[in-house]
Amino acid sequence: MTAVARPARRAPTTSASRLSIRPEDVVGFLAANIILIVAMWVRHGGLDQLGTIAGVATATGQLTALIGTFLSLIQLLLMSRAPWLDAAFGRDRLAYAHRWIGFATVWLIVGHAIFTTIGFAMSSGKSVLGEAWLLITTWDFVLMATVSLGLLLAVAITSMRLARRSMSYETWYGIHLYAYLAIALGFAHQLVVGTDFVDDPIARIYWILLYVATIGTLLAFRFGAPIIVNLRHRFRVGNVVLEGPGVVSIYLTGHELERFRARAGQYLTIRFMTPGWWRSHPYSLSAEPNGRWLRVTIKDLGDDSAEAHQLPIGTWAIVEGAYGNLTTQRQTADRALLIAGGIGVTPLRAILEELAGRIPVTLLYRVRHPHDLVFKRELDILAQSPDVVVDYQVGSRRSWGSHDPLAPDALERLIPDIAQREVYLCGPSGLMRAAEASALELGVPARRIHLERFFDD
Repeated sequence: MTAVARPARRAPTTSASRLSIRPEDVVGFLAANIILIVAMWVRHGGLDQLGTIAGVATATGQLTALIGTFLSLIQLLLMSRAPWLDAAFGRDRLAYAHRWIGFATVWLIVGHAIFTTIGFAMSSGKSVLGEAWLLITTWDFVLMATVSLGLLLAVAITSMRLARRSMSYETWYGIHLYAYLAIALGFAHQLVVGTDFVDDPIARIYWILLYVATIGTLLAFRFGAPIIVNLRHRFRVGNVVLEGPGVVSIYLTGHELERFRARAGQYLTIRFMTPGWWRSHPYSLSAEPNGRWLRVTIKDLGDDSAEAHQLPIGTWAIVEGAYGNLTTQRQTADRALLIAGGIGVTPLRAILEELAGRIPVTLLYRVRHPHDLVFKRELDILAQSPDVVVDYQVGSRRSWGSHDPLAPDALERLIPDIAQREVYLCGPSGLMRAAEASALELGVPARRIHLERFFDD
């Protein structure tokens, strides 16, 4: 099984496909909901509490609880793998938003606990610690909410990069799952004690619908869709091919692969049914999907990837995806530039295969040593197509010195018409930042620069 260039089968992509959901639509929806939540709080007499310091503290506790609870649901939605969110933002931006909204959620819930306790203590004349103990031991579901807060704090602390890097993936993932329990416990507290539930059936219905919609989306796309896809296609390892030192390609076969929805440039999350099967990893498609097999290429990074070359033929695989926005779906230019660094050539090799013979396309492939070149034979075959150029940039930064081929002046000499091209980037974060900055300086509109960053690097 070897992927090679194919004759053109469809017209060049010259206009972007319209997205059913745009990023600004999602942001506008979220902002409208926050405004509605605050408006309901005002309607329930929230502003009437602001006459005293104790009232201000209590009001602040109420608002932080409401907004924090709403953001906790957004957290679940961001990681639901809903295709409309993926198409609008891309998984990299969703992961970035998930990380920082998660920290904001925890701080808001912590603020709710602190401000509410202070407000109640000032009103009752008790000490803050005394009031806290009274709330926990006598109020309905407050103990449950305290456990919820503790779980959220554990998730937040272990999500910090220093803590994340000091523990195994299994430990981190196991702790992370407690976020679901924390949100469930918090909902019970809100349902019984929350001011937006006690006296307003409309607000109660609104919040219940928010929970139902969020959990329904999570169940449908995080769990339901992968189950259906794997039952239909029954993926297996069809072949394992060594591509270079520490780099192997895995060919996946299955049933009705022509119905599997994937585009060149996307990636799959895969669990191979071998020891350690519970750990899933994202792998980019390194060949354009063809309805007969799917190919991912894996570099040995010292984790499970080190065992990829030993996968037995016929091994079952559980596949999720395809994910990612590094595709030609939104392309508007009639020519393209692909800039790859190291193993980042994987998704761009698939995009090059898709575009070869259809529009003018250049691949700049940057590696430190000649033996780091992956797919060289395939790339040379693709370069035989009309209007396809593959330019190997081999050498370390030290060997180039001040002559960086990705600097604006050097890049303009290599690609004089870069401002008229669609630009696709994949590789180390430093390379992508440099290439993106150069492309912008040379007049490429931001909307025509496509890349996905992985913020855990």
